[in-house]
Amino acid sequence: MTDLVDLLPGSLLVLAPLAISLVTAVAVFLIPEGGVRSRSTVNLGAAAVKLGLIALMVPVVVGGARPEWRTALLPGIDFVLRIEPLSLLFAGLSSLLWLLTTVYAIGYLEDRPHRSRFFGFFALCVTATVGIAFSGNLVTFLLFYELLTLVTYPLVVHNGTAAARRSGRLYMLYTLGGGLSLLTGIVWLSALVGDVEFTPGGVEAVGALAADSPATAVAIFALMVAGLGVKAALFPLHGWLPRAMVAPAPVSALLHAVAVVKAGVFGLVRVIDDVYGVEVASALGVLTPLLVLASFTVLYGSVRALFQDDLKKRLAYSTVSQVSYITLGITLVTAVGTAGGLAHLVHQGLMKITLFFCAGLFAEVLGIKTVSALAGLGRRMPWTCAAFTVGAFGMIGVPPVAGFISKWELGLGALDSENQWVVWVLVASAVLNSAYFLPPVVAMWFRRAEESRGESHQDSPEVPDYRRRRGLEAPAALLVPAVITAGLSLAVGIVAAAPYAPLAMATFIARGVFP
Repeated sequence: MTDLVDLLPGSLLVLAPLAISLVTAVAVFLIPEGGVRSRSTVNLGAAAVKLGLIALMVPVVVGGARPEWRTALLPGIDFVLRIEPLSLLFAGLSSLLWLLTTVYAIGYLEDRPHRSRFFGFFALCVTATVGIAFSGNLVTFLLFYELLTLVTYPLVVHNGTAAARRSGRLYMLYTLGGGLSLLTGIVWLSALVGDVEFTPGGVEAVGALAADSPATAVAIFALMVAGLGVKAALFPLHGWLPRAMVAPAPVSALLHAVAVVKAGVFGLVRVIDDVYGVEVASALGVLTPLLVLASFTVLYGSVRALFQDDLKKRLAYSTVSQVSYITLGITLVTAVGTAGGLAHLVHQGLMKITLFFCAGLFAEVLGIKTVSALAGLGRRMPWTCAAFTVGAFGMIGVPPVAGFISKWELGLGALDSENQWVVWVLVASAVLNSAYFLPPVVAMWFRRAEESRGESHQDSPEVPDYRRRRGLEAPAALLVPAVITAGLSLAVGIVAAAPYAPLAMATFIARGVFP
């Protein structure tokens, strides 16, 4: 595998995944609306090639190689792309889920308008996500982070309804405001210490600034965390997320599992671990308030989810809660806690995209969009309900699903830290997760359809019966990705200790943060 570095220049290794997504976006925009087969071939082919390339890089980078490409951007500041283990963890998640979400979106958008526009911006979104993952310094990160904001807006408003446009305006208000805060913090820090390149354990010049001017270092940290906290959906900056659920199901999956919220928490990881360093950040006293805020968000999101009958909104508030586990883990100032948080970045992505895929299936096949109408669906859509059950159990933390693994690591990290009270936050969250995920699961499998409230399961001209027409409970393009991600949610939990598994990668990364 190390021959890959000898075969291809490091710059090409870094640029290739970005180029694949970018070229795909341009090609898709140029394909006529009626070119369904050409558009699908380009999308799926590019996604498969990119995933294969990322997979080939994993042993190379874990073995010590750090492929890099850089060019001058501003006086004293470079545009830097670099592949590190943390980069691959995030890029690998986005590449895998890009492929599966593309399959799902092809089926979901069948016979609907503006598909070239949708898939073009979808590919641009993935381009920005990989750019965020591969960014080697703060300025490069900022450029891709803001690009992500701009290219996801057309996806949020894709349906073109009044509700979609209102949600899009709110999304832009939150994310551009957060971007301004992040920009202010990065410019201020760069003016004081120069180009800030990500370094595991923290940048030496930032540590010196914290020692000489702690108040300034704290203020800059607060600005950057506030900017990143919008996409990371930290309370009270989360308000855009539930409202964005008017978007099509593939976009909801993208927002919650692949790109936007993950970009926010990935940025927090970079700032805490690779800019300030946990030791400097802890000495400044900024991690404990962030830990408290993340813990509150975990509980707040779960409580709000309890009272949502709209299924996608329940899942949205669940995301507010679950993504904050990652922030919680990296602020515990323990290697085990950091590993648990980083592993949950991948685990939550797999489980949450499964749940959103299933929510889209319920809506497309039976017109069901509320929790109160799910009774009896286990008989009607057994594969979809089985996938939903796996995702729900993972969110609760039931072994051996992936969520159990990361929550177990977070619990050990809390016990190993000075903030052992966090264990009770995790316990309370598990109880709340059970309270809002178990009732729909029980209703699917153990209640009759006649007991449903709200939408009817009865067939109508607007709701096609795929079982009757095709011998399937749902279109294969929608069902297969949901079953695959559910299977992966189980698999990464069962083989968590295997080489290159998400937990193994997260543990490897955490060891670099805590030498």
